[in-house]
Amino acid sequence: MIKHAGWVIGFFVASLAVAQDQGAPVPAWAQQAVWYQIFPERFYSALRSNDPVRASLEFPDQVPESWRVARWTWDWYRRDHWEKEMGPDFYEHGVFHRRYGGDLVGVLEKLDYLDSLGITAIYFNPVFYARSLHKYDATLYHHIDPYFGPDPEADLAIMSGEDPGNPKTWTWTTADTLFLHLVREAHRRGIRIIIDGVFNHTGRDFFAFADLQRHQAQSPYRDWYIVTSFDDPRTPENEFRYKGWWGVETLPEFANTPDNSNLAPGPRRYLFAITRRWMDPDGDGNPADGIDGWRLDVAEEVPLGFWKEWHQLVHSLNPEAYTVAEIWGDAADFIREGGFTAAMNYHGFAIPVKYGLIDRRFSLRELVRQLGERRKAFSPERQRAMQNLIDSHDTDRLASMIVNRHLRLNYDRDNSPRWSGLYDIRKPTAEERRMQRLVALLQMTYVGSPMVYYGTEAGMWGADDPDDRMPMVWPDSTYELQQRDPRGYLCRQDTVAFDRALFAYYQRIIALRKQEEALTRGDISFLDAPEDVLYFHRTYRGDTLSVALNASKNVRPVPVQGRLRVLLKSSEEPIRVEQGVLYLPPLTGVVFRYEP
Repeated sequence: MIKHAGWVIGFFVASLAVAQDQGAPVPAWAQQAVWYQIFPERFYSALRSNDPVRASLEFPDQVPESWRVARWTWDWYRRDHWEKEMGPDFYEHGVFHRRYGGDLVGVLEKLDYLDSLGITAIYFNPVFYARSLHKYDATLYHHIDPYFGPDPEADLAIMSGEDPGNPKTWTWTTADTLFLHLVREAHRRGIRIIIDGVFNHTGRDFFAFADLQRHQAQSPYRDWYIVTSFDDPRTPENEFRYKGWWGVETLPEFANTPDNSNLAPGPRRYLFAITRRWMDPDGDGNPADGIDGWRLDVAEEVPLGFWKEWHQLVHSLNPEAYTVAEIWGDAADFIREGGFTAAMNYHGFAIPVKYGLIDRRFSLRELVRQLGERRKAFSPERQRAMQNLIDSHDTDRLASMIVNRHLRLNYDRDNSPRWSGLYDIRKPTAEERRMQRLVALLQMTYVGSPMVYYGTEAGMWGADDPDDRMPMVWPDSTYELQQRDPRGYLCRQDTVAFDRALFAYYQRIIALRKQEEALTRGDISFLDAPEDVLYFHRTYRGDTLSVALNASKNVRPVPVQGRLRVLLKSSEEPIRVEQGVLYLPPLTGVVFRYEP
């Protein structure tokens, strides 16, 4: 205990009571990464010649022939004529059939933008060939979606000449080649690439399932899926039934071995083959031209035996590979047993921060307790590699979480006007932007690797799916006012534009994180502080940085122990220090170092 100026300061040290962690080794680069998540279809459209066509949609027969690619800069809630033909409801009639034409050439063209932001690693939502918008319903895993590449027609012709079940017949499409070029260009800038691996289920167009539908019990792929009944050709009814992920018919699940210890041999062989393909494209034993790892969708729903075996392959291909599991709850045991590097840190960071700092469901002292309790389940190395996100393609955006914080909505629910008449879709106020800056500062100074969802740094807002997947807002484009409402009435006229000041702030906090080893490699110790204030040290090899965040709308006094130098603050308000007390302005965070 240290007493100073009448304050009692208690330390909660990260190294105390850390659980035994015998999991996979953690690559050094992953412990210092700043992640950026890209939903490719909505990031940037560089080409029009490769735009999706009506026949490429998941359900082309459900949309009118007047369907067309959506206008990037329109009011998100403005409905095109073909959507109105489908029906009156924004969510039920059209929005999920929209395509905006985002492509990999667009990502290539924006690598300089990402480099200027300061990020060092990209996580791509699914890039493999699939008909849906979200692409978690793959048609193939050994080819990049043709509509992300430069020549869809040529790529579809190439695919039609292959035996998808025989890797010896696979070749490289123009989209594949473009993706590998993108990987090389990212690597040249010091940016790592991981992609979504969806190894639990496929789409119904997936080659093995399509063959199973056609040939039923005679299909060579009959053991790839969980079939509960085959069709009887002697009856007019189709009795073909199978297990879909969470009962969703469009997402048939891969089968397991009889003892459920592993995936069935067929899908396992295929997944191993595509893992080799994308991690070592040249097959020369040098992983430099391949991806740097994987984000694994619904990882807990795939048997541990598969993950153990698969990770042996992954690390034989690239000992520095990073694998991160999508797990929303306590991930500690599964991560270690399955051989993963880390988890998307919903449980250990995103959810406590939303409930404790944004919604204020509980005190900041309780937030500190939860963060510490969940952090200590991992070794210091793994703590530093956990993917610390706030928002993603599966949540409402950070700005909208803050706008709706008074509702105290559950993090893992559909927080959207689609389900709630109380959900507010408006643009954040200046005060709410200050809260966003505060949350971002915590994200960049806490233990773990922060991840920014595309557009959060540009000021984007939006409810849960599909509103969290609006087209990226770019500084050189002019956007319509957002004045419509999906519930049928006009809302306030919100200006949609790239937020240059917010972007510059994200640049500064990312740069500070990269410059200061204490923020990437240091221990963390929380100090007692006034109500509404988070106060902690990050220490590495004798160098200590202090971080204080005032989550209230009033000035709060924070005890300090000498002269200090402010390295960064989240608001423009001046910070006053008098007689051992730092007076922290409302909704303001500060990072400082004591001067000798």
